[in-house]
Amino acid sequence: MAQVTHWQKSTFSDGSDGDHCVEVATSPGTIHLRESDDPSIQLTTTPASLARLLHHLRTTEG
Repeated sequence: MAQVTHWQKSTFSDGSDGDHCVEVATSPGTIHLRESDDPSIQLTTTPASLARLLHHLRTTEG
């Protein structure tokens, strides 16, 4: 796995002092996602796969 150097907190996080936020980092061709309260667990995906998931979530009635 490529070295992930910079995690960014989501702008949709609650903004409190707690650790309830999603963080994202990128490396060539890969997006890394984690929750700040348990950073040892990470999800990895490609930009295309994440775009398809987000499109599906936005266009599917729930």
